Amino acid sequence: MVIKSIVFLGMYLVPYFIMLFMQVPMGVQITFWLLMGISLAGIGMSVMHDANHGAYSSRKWVNRMMGHSLNLVGGSVFNWNNQHNILHHTYTNIASFDEDIDDKLILRMSPHTKVKGIHRFQVVYAFLFYGILTLYWALAKDFIQFNKHAKNGVNPQTRKQNRVTLAKIIVTKCFYFAYTLVIPIAVFNVSWTAWLGGFLFMHFTAGMILTTIFQLAHTVEGTDHPVPKENGTIENSWAVHQLRTTVNFSTTNPLITYYVGGLNFQVEHHLFPRICHIHYPALAPIVAATAREYGIPYMENPRFIDALRSHIRTLQRFGKATLELG
Repeated sequence: MVIKSIVFLGMYLVPYFIMLFMQVPMGVQITFWLLMGISLAGIGMSVMHDANHGAYSSRKWVNRMMGHSLNLVGGSVFNWNNQHNILHHTYTNIASFDEDIDDKLILRMSPHTKVKGIHRFQVVYAFLFYGILTLYWALAKDFIQFNKHAKNGVNPQTRKQNRVTLAKIIVTKCFYFAYTLVIPIAVFNVSWTAWLGGFLFMHFTAGMILTTIFQLAHTVEGTDHPVPKENGTIENSWAVHQLRTTVNFSTTNPLITYYVGGLNFQVEHHLFPRICHIHYPALAPIVAATAREYGIPYMENPRFIDALRSHIRTLQRFGKATLELG
């Protein structure tokens, strides 16, 4: 984990400083921004993700420190913990509870939400929208979520505590945009058009990668999208629910496993989120055997392309003018 953290943080920061202090040809700049986008996604999947689950280290201070790598790339640790650790991991694939499958503008990510005519074309434009994820996150999502979670009770803090937390979020956002945009353009001899273009390209790359990887685990064929009963409960226990709403992919590909931080072992991650992802390949056969023993589905797409095709077919299904009620 330490080596991986050095690799991804280095791949993100070294090109940044080279472009600040050296005259770099445009072709190399484009390559650097691409590398930074790939690294930004890698930090999110392989460093901050484990840390904010408490799985990076047995030392709490190490988890806190490495978890703040999310702030370094434009996010908010506080909001992420509420949205991901609480909502997504508790209410996986349940519409209106799991914000990761909430409908987004003209994207329909659940079979239980309102169908719009534009949705029939979402398989065409979905991946373009995926590319704006991290930029939207840095600019607006954290503030929208902060306000929403304060109102619906997901955020249990008092008003006084929330004022302090909001101030911290604003400070971290100012820091992010200061070092990524303001300082390079205002202080260093860089072309503001080239720098801004590269910055947007970096975020588009990272957003495309992060969103696609997440969707390959939950918005694919075979996964359940349960509807709560009138009393608010669902049919299955929490662990069985995780197995029925989650799909692994490409688990025999060590390069993908390394880069996505074990998120291709999404079943194991959802069952044991506090276990470091480097242990998932050893854990997976035990989980699979136990699932078979109790007759519970253990779903996996063998290859990345299989998972991608399954996601595309699911987007097509969700784009049809039907509403599944159960």
